[in-house]
Amino acid sequence: MVRTVAHLYPWDVVGDPAAVERVASLGVDAVALASSYHTVRAATPFHPRHRLVDARHAAFYLPVREEVWRGRRLAPATPSWVDGDNTYGEASEALRAAGLPVYAWTVLTHSSRLGEANPDLVVRNAFGDRYPYALCPSHEDVVAYTRTLVSEVLELGRPDGVVLEACGPLGFFHGGHHEKTDGADWTPVQQKLLSLCFCAACADRLPDPEGLRAAVRAGVDRGADSVEEALGERAEQVREARADLSRSLRRELVGLVRSTAPGVRVAVHATADPWGTGPFATVAGGVDADVDVLTTTCWPGVDASLPAIRALRAEAGDVRTAAYVLALPPKPVDGEELLEEWLAYAEAGVEEFHLYHAGLASARRLDALRHAVAGVRSALG
Repeated sequence: MVRTVAHLYPWDVVGDPAAVERVASLGVDAVALASSYHTVRAATPFHPRHRLVDARHAAFYLPVREEVWRGRRLAPATPSWVDGDNTYGEASEALRAAGLPVYAWTVLTHSSRLGEANPDLVVRNAFGDRYPYALCPSHEDVVAYTRTLVSEVLELGRPDGVVLEACGPLGFFHGGHHEKTDGADWTPVQQKLLSLCFCAACADRLPDPEGLRAAVRAGVDRGADSVEEALGERAEQVREARADLSRSLRRELVGLVRSTAPGVRVAVHATADPWGTGPFATVAGGVDADVDVLTTTCWPGVDASLPAIRALRAEAGDVRTAAYVLALPPKPVDGEELLEEWLAYAEAGVEEFHLYHAGLASARRLDALRHAVAGVRSALG
């Protein structure tokens, strides 16, 4: 049976008495509600008290318990831009009272606040540039942070499901404020090369790290045709080392969910691209974890997304595949066009649609989402 999931921030619901009914009217099966989230400046087009929220750093929207985090090198921050320390809990309670299951949307390795305070724990490229937004899971302190984060989400949030985003190393893109790197006109291959991490812990995992650094630099500067061409005979070892890093973190965190809350549904943002980085961590070589659904981004549109879906289906085995679909600009305000796009994804093997973003969408875009949700349910059951 097809399933639809709407994404929301806690502030979309808290303080807006009409929010729950508005979301429920979409006809979705569940809500993915942010429990841990990175820096964002978000529109709130319907809220009675404001029209935007400026979340100035990564934060945890459940209580940050001192007794749990004391003595740990990495600990989340409490958001100062919302009222109270448990807006996730408040929003979740309201949504569940209306019969909507709530999945804790949990961002893991993306935190500029923690990366800037701990520069030795972030992704570092072959040129020595650090990405402060990207905590590298090759470090035990980072793994411990993500494990405690998920544990606290389960204990305090009592979610019906979890959505694990950035369950692996981030890379060159998905980064900083006031982005001014797109004008460099780097190719997708150059971007992937600039995403390879050479922090101290990653260097220990790599064959001949100094030689690889030189190969990556040369590949970026000459515009290599592929990552494999740039790395030569060492490409397979590097690819496996990177895949294992994401696989290990996924296995650790999904295992924690299964042992702590076996009834909780687990969705993981994923890509089949072995060189993929960002919020969608690679599952190349196998999922190797008891995941319920793999969610892949379909924001680029049908032509770019269909090959990515088919590649993910090849890795997913029996795991369901979800399309992370955009209902915001630059997408047109047209429910029939959205429906046509979603049905194309379904034909490629998608069984779920995760909708971004019910809190940011205008009234016209919410109408388009209602049309598409009803249409896909009618067509697919």
